[in-house]
Amino acid sequence: MEIGIDSFAAVSQDNATGAPISAPDVLRDLLDRIETADAAGLDVFGIGEHHRSDFLDSAPAVILGAAATRTKRIRLSSAVTVLSAADPVRVFQSFATLDLLSGGRAEITAGRGSFTEAFPLFGLDLADYDALFTEKLDLLLKLRDNEHVHWAGKHRAALTGQGVYPRPLQARLPIWLGVGGTPASFVRAGMLGLPLAVAIIGGETHRFRPLLDLYREAGRRAGHSPEDLKVGLHSLGYIGETREQAVADYFPGYARNFTKIGKERGWGAVTRPQFDAQTGAKGALLVGSAAEVAEKIARHSEALGGVSRVTFQMDAADLTHAQLTRSIELLGSGVAPLLRDL
Repeated sequence: MEIGIDSFAAVSQDNATGAPISAPDVLRDLLDRIETADAAGLDVFGIGEHHRSDFLDSAPAVILGAAATRTKRIRLSSAVTVLSAADPVRVFQSFATLDLLSGGRAEITAGRGSFTEAFPLFGLDLADYDALFTEKLDLLLKLRDNEHVHWAGKHRAALTGQGVYPRPLQARLPIWLGVGGTPASFVRAGMLGLPLAVAIIGGETHRFRPLLDLYREAGRRAGHSPEDLKVGLHSLGYIGETREQAVADYFPGYARNFTKIGKERGWGAVTRPQFDAQTGAKGALLVGSAAEVAEKIARHSEALGGVSRVTFQMDAADLTHAQLTRSIELLGSGVAPLLRDL
């Protein structure tokens, strides 16, 4: 099992004083943490993509390119590339360049995103949400597998055999499909034989098993081998020296930020009982000591029929750079060794 981190480069504040952390400091600290994750032996670091004031990740390939010059072995991925609102040619070129810079460590996780700001920003109609993604994913896969592409669609000018450069160092640039909870998305990933990155940030993780069964059955029917049908789990998480310390560190910022997002989406305020349920045996949050979290991931993997990768999103709770750095170190020294035998 691979273990890694996902970050949205969240604009944060000091939990003690409430003072905002400056944007340059957020990005500097993020690069330091990617370097720490590499030194800790973690397998992958992903950068999300958002187009709103509370995140600094609108250009993830730029952040990952900077990280490539400071790391040696960790894989560098998007988490996710909002493909519906992007030009697949430019996405491929950016990550092919990242692959060259990193010595063959780039990956793309393509998805539709959980926010909608990119659609009006780039002049797109939200009513075309699924059609845009379907068409652009088709083009991205053709660009990966062919130097010269013949392709036509509704939402982008046709390609008539033009070469697309540069080509990546890896013979086949890895492309994962990032999904939430839509059955059609799981079936599509299975039919295409793409590895699946499942975002489970709330509820009980085992409830996703029927969707993963759909994914695996669609892949089997399409003739893909089980080895191609990898499942990655993206969850909110934080590792402390003890469970009590992890909860005390994580809850205040988590409650504040998810109550804020909840106001946009019609959710109620986050309560401590809800949080405690989410950090319990079946809940989605991976918050606790290293041994406790490793045991929980093992249970989740068994309940979901086997998981190949787990990535932690830690920067959703206004934790300090020192807290996040220590959590990454504990993830590398305490969680990863227990899970790599799975």
